[in-house]
Amino acid sequence: MSPEAQPALAFERHTLDNGLRVVLHRDESLPLITVNLWYHVGSKNERPGRTGFAHLFEHVLFQGSENVEAQEHFRYIQQVGGVTNGSTWYDRTNYFETLPAHHLDLGLWLESDRMGFLLPGVTQEKLDTQREVVMNERRQRIDNQPYGLAFERLHEALYPADHPYHWPVIGYMEDIAAASLDDVTEFFRRFYTPNNAVLTLAGSFDPDDALRRVEHFFGPIPRGPVVEPVVAEPPPLEGEQRVLLPDDVKLSRVYLGYRGPRFGEPDWYAGDLLANALSAGKSSLLYRELIYRRQVAQDQVTYLFPTELCSTFYLASTASPETDPAELTDCLDEVLDRCCDELVAEEDLARARNTLLHDYHSELQKLDGRADLLSQSTTLFDDPLRATAPLEHYARLTPEDLQRFARRYLRRDRRVVVTVVPREQGAKPSQPAATAEGTGP
Repeated sequence: MSPEAQPALAFERHTLDNGLRVVLHRDESLPLITVNLWYHVGSKNERPGRTGFAHLFEHVLFQGSENVEAQEHFRYIQQVGGVTNGSTWYDRTNYFETLPAHHLDLGLWLESDRMGFLLPGVTQEKLDTQREVVMNERRQRIDNQPYGLAFERLHEALYPADHPYHWPVIGYMEDIAAASLDDVTEFFRRFYTPNNAVLTLAGSFDPDDALRRVEHFFGPIPRGPVVEPVVAEPPPLEGEQRVLLPDDVKLSRVYLGYRGPRFGEPDWYAGDLLANALSAGKSSLLYRELIYRRQVAQDQVTYLFPTELCSTFYLASTASPETDPAELTDCLDEVLDRCCDELVAEEDLARARNTLLHDYHSELQKLDGRADLLSQSTTLFDDPLRATAPLEHYARLTPEDLQRFARRYLRRDRRVVVTVVPREQGAKPSQPAATAEGTGP
């Protein structure tokens, strides 16, 4: 796809007096509207010993306010046929509703209500209940999940203890349990403010009328304190870090982790395209080599995190029953070495590019997808136009760009290898040398 063929994403941008940035994207093709609110706060705004607050608030924000009873947010939305949810990431939290267009006021009221009037509705009982909910979520998704601790150990080894990407988004169990009402109140007042948020409306509406409604609901909410950007530049890794993690699993799995460029930098898109060439689909480089040809692995995945301070490039592969994880690690290294020494074939590049473009265009087909991209580009880059910028990057990248990324970032002397092995195997001599069973706090 040529850059000239990129789809236009029309929008208006406004800023209220209290600092709330508003993006209006009109699309009359369906009688629907998406209300999408991003707060520029995620787990990276937490600190050691006080982790998990951003994710905890994802739950607390649905527990009512001064004007809305607990769980009523869902009921209000569902009774008009809408859907709503929220999510938390390292760099942001977001909340969103898609509604029949004539219920715009309902979405704006609910979002402005919990931005301006949440704290009077937060009680010790509600906090205790949500802490238990989050702790159970952590048990289900992390602590009692096969391979569930691998990513935590990888990030803990890849970033120093005071780096914002060292700890998990969901937080550590002891920090969640220790969160006090004063802690969460201070966190909310500091970060959940109009001047630290982006509101995007996408769908069927009159822009002038919608802006008046936004002003009506959000305008009276006072500006909060200035939120200084998080700055963290970790020192280079001193050699390869290896972690052996016995777990209640039947098959070993190997994770390789590398630090990459910031999301939005040209190199980031090269890394994302390389990750897709390596592992997207059964024709990918790793699938062909590890599963078809050598039959040393059951599965494989490669991903580049779209994170703000720097990114994490990781590969993970589950060994076949007869394969030693050290052999699987060697096979992964051979494929990565090939990416450094040789150019990715044009057909592999084209397949990876088409996969990414398909996924991106699929997202642009949906109102909530467009709203989320506009909120993301405004929150992270203060530029809604960058919502479609990835399409141009992917279209221009060459095999030489992918090779340059591999040579620069996928270095063995600056990576973490986490090897998960069946607990009964422990640290067999044939396993990679272990430095620790994890580097938790």
